[in-house]
Amino acid sequence: MIRLPSIEPQLEFAILLRDARSRYLQPALANAIRSIDIRLVDRDLATLVPATALTEVSARGLRGELLFATPCVIRANPRLVAYYRLVLGMSQKAFYGTGSGAGAFKAAEEHGRLSHRAEQLLDELCAAFVASAVKLLSSLHSSDETRSTLHDLSLLTLGAQFRGGRNNQLGEAGTARVFDLLRDIVSKSISEVGPGLIEIRNAAKRKVVIAFAPDPDIVIRMEMKPGQFRQVIAIEIKAGTDFSNIHNRLGEAEKSHQKARSADFQECWTVINVDLKDAEAKRASPSTNRFYQLEKLELRAGASYEDFKDRVISLTGIKAK
Repeated sequence: MIRLPSIEPQLEFAILLRDARSRYLQPALANAIRSIDIRLVDRDLATLVPATALTEVSARGLRGELLFATPCVIRANPRLVAYYRLVLGMSQKAFYGTGSGAGAFKAAEEHGRLSHRAEQLLDELCAAFVASAVKLLSSLHSSDETRSTLHDLSLLTLGAQFRGGRNNQLGEAGTARVFDLLRDIVSKSISEVGPGLIEIRNAAKRKVVIAFAPDPDIVIRMEMKPGQFRQVIAIEIKAGTDFSNIHNRLGEAEKSHQKARSADFQECWTVINVDLKDAEAKRASPSTNRFYQLEKLELRAGASYEDFKDRVISLTGIKAK
């Protein structure tokens, strides 16, 4: 029987794309141009862009601002920072990372607002965008220098961004689902619950903390002396349902568990959301002690769930229900 993957992600992307068009793709750029004096755009282009590059773009019947960023255009719609970033193939992580110096423009892309610091850096940002765009232009075949090609280039970057954002949402939701499972297992021993944090008292009256963490996703620690904790369990959750990407996700889990091992965690577990044999998963993440499937855990019954529950109870030292 043929079973096609769900089209739900594509439906979500279609909605996101419709919004992106009005915010920071070519239709948004066209609207911004209509709102300002075109002579200001031409002045900025003449100041920032080499004459040979402008001539080459013009020879293809294109306006310069389709490829080259100018301060007056970005002031008209600060979200267009995203347009030029996408055309040049720059991910959000790389563009807004600490090494780029462009972090001040994140609010421009997300909220359509130029901060005082961003305004100070705007000329420098546009000059950097132009330098990269000139390199792109010199690498394109003359037949590729079209409006539709630039649009396609922006969509290539945007598609990866949408998928990455969805994976992050799945990851956050998956972490919350595993956290709920843990809370249910230790419910009778809980002494305190906070956002992303559970404190319990085990049978020996020791404090055990279950908490969200940036890397790995969930950690369980036991207090041995006041302020001194033994690292008990590190749990990585890979909640994506795309089977074709599972080995990449397990590779990420492996890196996380290697860090957990160096931090003296006794047990490293990985929760996945696809049907994969343990032996195959182990090849991708040899540092993982136990693999669990989220779907099976959420049944709250069966061999996989019972194993998960029994190990949590045993390693934390709480009383069984």
